[in-house]
Amino acid sequence: MSVFEKIYAVVCKIPKGNVATYGQVALLAGNPRWARVVGYALHNNPAPGVIPCHRVVNREGKTADAFVFGGGAVQRQMLENEGIVFENDGRIDLNKYLWKP
Repeated sequence: MSVFEKIYAVVCKIPKGNVATYGQVALLAGNPRWARVVGYALHNNPAPGVIPCHRVVNREGKTADAFVFGGGAVQRQMLENEGIVFENDGRIDLNKYLWKP
């Protein structure tokens, strides 16, 4: 299994209404130093709508400005559609929404 396939397998497990951080996905995929690789993998998502890359945020609970499917506003809307509420500063409360596998 390739590194990207390992990352996609982890991302597919993130439940609706939860998020994971790039670092968390990296750790669960096998190497805590792969956080940037997670970003590259998600940018090259071969199955949008199947691999829920919108559920991955940074360690501060912020969406990606360069979200590949339309920018941070699209990622935010997708997360809000799943019931995630953003704080006034645009962050997600990771204590509330972080996936705990």
